[in-house]
Amino acid sequence: MKIALDAMGGDYAPKNTIEGAVLALKEFPLIEELVLVGNTSAIETELKRAGYEDARINIVHATEVVDMDESAARAIRQKKDASISRAIDLVKNGRVQAMVSAGHTGAAVAASVLKLRTLKGVERPAVACILPTERKAFVLIDAGANPNSEADNLLQFAIMGSVYARYVLDRVNPSIGLLSIGEEDTTGNEITKEASKLLKRTDLNFQGNIEGSDLFENPPDVVVCDGFTGNVLLKTAEAAALAIFASLKRQLFKSRLRKLGALLVKDAFITIRNRLNPDAYGGSQLLGVNGTCIIAHGSSSPVAIKNAIRAAAHAIQYELNPHIIEEIQKYELRAPLRG
Repeated sequence: MKIALDAMGGDYAPKNTIEGAVLALKEFPLIEELVLVGNTSAIETELKRAGYEDARINIVHATEVVDMDESAARAIRQKKDASISRAIDLVKNGRVQAMVSAGHTGAAVAASVLKLRTLKGVERPAVACILPTERKAFVLIDAGANPNSEADNLLQFAIMGSVYARYVLDRVNPSIGLLSIGEEDTTGNEITKEASKLLKRTDLNFQGNIEGSDLFENPPDVVVCDGFTGNVLLKTAEAAALAIFASLKRQLFKSRLRKLGALLVKDAFITIRNRLNPDAYGGSQLLGVNGTCIIAHGSSSPVAIKNAIRAAAHAIQYELNPHIIEEIQKYELRAPLRG
């Protein structure tokens, strides 16, 4: 497997990205080559600091970085030598099979669509994110690629999410829920109502609308929404989890008696923390483009970067794109779903 890493992408790059790359190379022997894209001097400095050498590492120099506060479309047009663009170029040219970036999500989406194009029949790509819960993990799609979406887009997100859940999470006939403000068909905005009608006319395992209060109690395998809603949900859920664990830790260490009690249940807390830790999943796949692109959080730790690289390796193995094309075409060949 050959994977490119945007070494300059992320809030803590290149330190965290290089440390994550080192962890990945140590843990995943199936990686034949890891191409680190970015400022050569900065990358070599971090590799030297880590005291790590590996013949599987290659560096592709890039002189520019897309900053988090930049306009994605403008940055891709003007910064031709940005590390995120160069990494996607490597996918386009067949030098690598997948790329990973913790940089500007909008820039990753824009560059992927511009350079890789969308798969046949796909109108818009979507970010598929795995969210853990106490009972099971589920797929959230779209988690940030499309702030504004039409009903037809939500239908395609559901199709792509179903394929993703089937092959990545090993779910047979994945259940699908449409995120709304109520379970009734009459609730939600006009786009959600129309999307619900379209989904009911498919043979997808559509369970109807799902409310936010149900997501972490009894979620379907796939939760469909527009990218604005999905990104807000994702970041809110992760922030809430961190706040709860931080508050719990403070309370447990307020007295000696509480500390003693904490020791008794330490294993349980560790188990829950590991199960719900978003770093364990590392990155989200941009579905619907003609290539494999894994998008990680801007604040990704080295462990999260390592797991994003693992996600890229798994995506290469799953070969999702042919399955997505097949499912999209299946719906196109049928009688129109509208009307």
